[in-house]
Amino acid sequence: MLAERAGLRIHEVPVDWVDDPDSRVDLVATAVADLKGVARLAADLMGHRIPVATVRARLARAGGGGRAGARPGPLGQVARFALVGVASTLAYLVLYGVLRGVLAAQPANAAALLATAVANTSANRRFTFAVRGAARAARHQLQGLGVFALALALTAGSLAGLHAAVPRPRRALELAVLVAANLAATVLRFLLLRDWVFRPSRRATTPAAAPAAAQTVSEPRPPIALTRSTP
Repeated sequence: MLAERAGLRIHEVPVDWVDDPDSRVDLVATAVADLKGVARLAADLMGHRIPVATVRARLARAGGGGRAGARPGPLGQVARFALVGVASTLAYLVLYGVLRGVLAAQPANAAALLATAVANTSANRRFTFAVRGAARAARHQLQGLGVFALALALTAGSLAGLHAAVPRPRRALELAVLVAANLAATVLRFLLLRDWVFRPSRRATTPAAAPAAAQTVSEPRPPIALTRSTP
């Protein structure tokens, strides 16, 4: 868990397992000790007594094994954005179907979009573009609401056009038009999130001004090995 929090890649290595029928383990004592260790780790993480951020920053500066805050490549971003988009679209359609029973089409559409916009921005922030921490989180949400406004304009315009062409469209036709409008808005949303909302800061990609000696000295890092012992 600590290695993952520090931005390291985790790899499981298979081992040979030999069962010893004469093995003697105190299951209760072992379980209690494990639970105490989990509790200590959780308390230290919540109390910020483990400098995970410092370790992550040092790994990022040193390069090599650490992938702290590594931004996925274009294909990875598209794949992750698609997963978040599918989940958001399903949630949106469910909410729209529920709200449409008590609201008109336009208010139901706006409420369903707004309810999923904040969660969508948070998921893309962390999962798609690997942005973590509270820094600029409020700004990202405000920019995400701007992207939401564009999506609302597209879907609302599609609904208005549908109702102008068909005064009383069937619910299935409304949903089909909304799905098509959301697909059209998805490309625009991805580009805006990537190149505007979550664009990497130049400060993060450009080495900070520091004395030359401090920049040229690299600290050797011993290899990190994670093992798991099984009784």
